[in-house]
Amino acid sequence: MGAKKQKNFRSKFTSKLRRISIGFGGGKKTRYFLSNCSFFSQKTNYLVDRFGIVCETLRNYFIMQKEKIDTPKDQNKKTGSVRDTIKKAIDWIKPRQSPDGMWCAPLETNCCMEAQWILAMHFIDFDDPKKPKVIQYILDRQREDGSWDVYYGSEHGDINTTLECYFALRISGFDPDDAVLAKARKWLIENKWTERIRVFTKYWLALFGQWPWAHTPVLPPEIMFLPSWCPFNIYDFAAWARATMMPISILTVRRPVKELPEDLQLDELFPEGRDKVDYRLPRKNENFLSWENFFMKLDHALHAYNRSPIKPFRESAIKLVLQWMLEHQDEDGAWGGIQPPWIYAIIVMHVEGFAKDQINMSRAIDAFNLHWQVPRGEGIMLQASESPIWDTFLTMIALMDSGETPGTSPELIKALDYVLAKENRYYGDWSVKVGRHIEPSGWAFQRANNYYPDIDDAAIAICALKRIQRLLPRESVRSRRIDAAVRRAVNWILEMQCSNGGWAAFDKDNTRELVTKIPFCDFGEVLDPPSSDVTAHVVEALALCGFSRNHPAIEKAIKFIYDEQEDDGSWFGRWGVNYVYGCGAVIPALVAIGDNKETPRIRKALDWLASKQNADGGWGESIASYMEPKYAGTGIPSTASQTAWALGAFLAVGDKNYDKIIQKACDFLVSTQKEDGTWDEPYYTGTGFPGYGLGAKVDLRNGAPLPQGKELARGFMLNYNWYRHYFPLTSLGRAEKYFENRK
Repeated sequence: MGAKKQKNFRSKFTSKLRRISIGFGGGKKTRYFLSNCSFFSQKTNYLVDRFGIVCETLRNYFIMQKEKIDTPKDQNKKTGSVRDTIKKAIDWIKPRQSPDGMWCAPLETNCCMEAQWILAMHFIDFDDPKKPKVIQYILDRQREDGSWDVYYGSEHGDINTTLECYFALRISGFDPDDAVLAKARKWLIENKWTERIRVFTKYWLALFGQWPWAHTPVLPPEIMFLPSWCPFNIYDFAAWARATMMPISILTVRRPVKELPEDLQLDELFPEGRDKVDYRLPRKNENFLSWENFFMKLDHALHAYNRSPIKPFRESAIKLVLQWMLEHQDEDGAWGGIQPPWIYAIIVMHVEGFAKDQINMSRAIDAFNLHWQVPRGEGIMLQASESPIWDTFLTMIALMDSGETPGTSPELIKALDYVLAKENRYYGDWSVKVGRHIEPSGWAFQRANNYYPDIDDAAIAICALKRIQRLLPRESVRSRRIDAAVRRAVNWILEMQCSNGGWAAFDKDNTRELVTKIPFCDFGEVLDPPSSDVTAHVVEALALCGFSRNHPAIEKAIKFIYDEQEDDGSWFGRWGVNYVYGCGAVIPALVAIGDNKETPRIRKALDWLASKQNADGGWGESIASYMEPKYAGTGIPSTASQTAWALGAFLAVGDKNYDKIIQKACDFLVSTQKEDGTWDEPYYTGTGFPGYGLGAKVDLRNGAPLPQGKELARGFMLNYNWYRHYFPLTSLGRAEKYFENRK
């Protein structure tokens, strides 16, 4: 047999073998026969699964043989290095799978997490033996100027973080003249901390008698009496804000104070005396007829009511809040899968007389000893949240994009079993607006959060599940479980679409901006509106499920995405930094649903991305871009994750005119990989929220809406420690296939 015929034979044989390995035949007749043949019953599915894996292994063998024949001896060295890079990354990732099947890396944020935990433990008189290591972590994070910041590389420190860290160290016994505190105090006073701190920080000071409760916003627990259709009901607030405001509503009316001895008073922070401080809440709007002014007057009235001896519904309201809190406690003892409501709930239960050995209280305190604490050097970091579901799905995609299959990577099957078991089957808070006519589904971001499935996670889940299903025997038990889970998830997602065509993270039509006008809401985002990145992930998932552009939900979604495109061609990134993340999410989704390189919007977005590529081939966008438009797409050295997002966008379109850009990006990722197969990425490329208040992008051309600069004092930024691993692996795997197909 000649070489050409031999090559054609191998090609045809490989194709046939591939079809066998993914379901005993890719043809309709074969699938019909197998689905109706009693021999292939449920009892024999195990054998079917095993045979499929054997076939897959054989297929991979023949593919490797084919590649040996087709690859010339003088093959481009860079292509080989991409394969080496992929292999090293895979070899690093696989062993780090947990025994239960998940992958999860720590979420790093600012030191408010550690400081608030120390303050809370002091308030309830609980002396945790790990406290010294938590203190050490705070000390390790202090900047040279004495401050603490919101994210790595921030140009300036943050008032709130610095004050809370200062207070935590003082209450832990640090002398005010200690060098650490002396530097922090000098910075705080120079930056006029009393005029700039947020409401949450004032609450922490008030809990220990260092700020008057009378000059903090009241959030009355009577809000629980408001039905879901009424303005200012609790479901008008974003999921994370809702879970946090519940315990705070009790604190603002109980006004508890933990008395501090004289040596722990913060008198040194008031060099001109406490009586010289203007404790009044700053006005958001000087216009007398503004909503902000109306709610300021309403807050004064609530304070007066709180002083009244007659409050007929107060205790009933507090009981309702406590009931809501206890019902919403997560399986790990926390609340909402995030730190703030967990810490505030501990304080509230203490105030309401819960003993430390009471089941809800003991679980809450012990949550720290589970997955919330993470060793960091000589210290211990406290996570703001955790991302096992998100990390696991994206790692699965990365492995499959890199050529791994259930046959070559049993880790994929282990991960599949884990995530299938984690499908959320509870009627969470989302059902208040959507109703209970739809079967619950979705996946939460965290491992123990039952009430807040995340639409973004659900979309990525569908993408991963549909991908791995193609590699499994079609009639296997796992494949049928995937079918059922995807069906439920798709139906749930469709019901969660907002009226403007987009999708948000947790809720449907959580966009009532009026709630942002109340004095309580100065800490950051209190709404969860639709965003381009989440909507794009949903569109991509639905496209994988066979939805066309003509489907009504897709039509509305595309219009939303088109309308959200910036004048320069980019898209705002709500849940990742920033415009690079937005483009990295939107462009592949639009291509998946039918757009291509000829689509003007796609072309414009790619040209914007191309203009932001650094000389080293990578991309690096600063978090400062959320406050200063000049940093859009730039501002920091190239990062592995952001480079991967941009690279993925170019690969999705597949235009040879961008081959040089693609190659440079690949070279950057190859050259910056460490020997152990990982990438360094100290910069934060994730976000909890930018801190605009609205939960959506605002027009910054006429000035920022909040007193925050590039430090993002009201923002909440995250360093996903796994982003540096699975996103580069995904993009390099796709790049390898892209250049192979171009031969």
